[in-house]
Amino acid sequence: QGCTQKYIVKNYFYYYLFKFSAALGEEIFYITFLPFTYWNIDHSVSRRMIIVWSIVMYIGQVSKDILKWPRPLSPPVVKLEMRTNAEYGMPSTHAMAATAISFSFLIATTNQYKYPFELGLVAALVFSTLVCLSRLYTGMHTVLDVIVGALISAVLLVLLYPAWDTIDHLLLTSPLCPLLSIVVPLVLCYNYPKLDYYRPTRGDTTTILGAAAGATVGFWWNNQYAAPAYTSKSFQPGFPVLTSTVVFVLARFCVGILVVLLTRWLVKSAVLGALGYRYKFPVRDLEARRRLEVEVPYKFVTYSSVGFTATVIVPLLHELLGLL
Repeated sequence: QGCTQKYIVKNYFYYYLFKFSAALGEEIFYITFLPFTYWNIDHSVSRRMIIVWSIVMYIGQVSKDILKWPRPLSPPVVKLEMRTNAEYGMPSTHAMAATAISFSFLIATTNQYKYPFELGLVAALVFSTLVCLSRLYTGMHTVLDVIVGALISAVLLVLLYPAWDTIDHLLLTSPLCPLLSIVVPLVLCYNYPKLDYYRPTRGDTTTILGAAAGATVGFWWNNQYAAPAYTSKSFQPGFPVLTSTVVFVLARFCVGILVVLLTRWLVKSAVLGALGYRYKFPVRDLEARRRLEVEVPYKFVTYSSVGFTATVIVPLLHELLGLL
């Protein structure tokens, strides 16, 4: 599994298009796009996307390790990714995430901003289709994996949509929100399906739930102690991005991403150092970091800090720097 199969690229357009599209379902996209929507577009849209994304991804990751369907055999397919090859294949969580994010964004914005619904629908379809096709092109999934993943997300969106406003209201106002936002994801992470040997799905799931937990606590904190999330200065008629200067949008994004990445590095280093001291292992020991008692706390604390920083600390910094 650690060997890379040799291949020759004959069509560079497809190669780079689908390699890029595959990245739209990975951490680099989540850690940039989701905060971007919070900083530059709309708080309520970002909240709904994060709720749907975390639920969809948890169900997808757990389903993989319960079903244990293998990925396509290589050969005959050529696999262009190695890390995700260590996971099972059914369903495709890339397809699930792309469908969930693109269509939750469409649904959340269509009633708030004036733009052609058909244009938004086409954009959502193109985005999700490109990500789904990238999983076939890179040899990581079968057609069935991708179709099932997209269908699961569609069904979950239909089921969650009627409760969106209720869930959002509870997350912003309930005094139990901070406690439940931390305890429930931690319980789910510690009780993740056990496998015969290590696969990265538990760690990835902990990362996702940790980020969502930190962001949810941040949403609640802002609504209780800062300006209400419903009355952000970005809430203006029309699409907020169009009413802001490109310079301010880029400045908010660059400042925010730098702070988020710095937070991730500092907290990860501190937590791993503390756990290494507690369990007597060197920080660079990969096998030790995969143990349940190490992987779950270090990833959960790291990414919950990232989520809280993105929703609370970064907006305060934006205000301090006059970027709102």
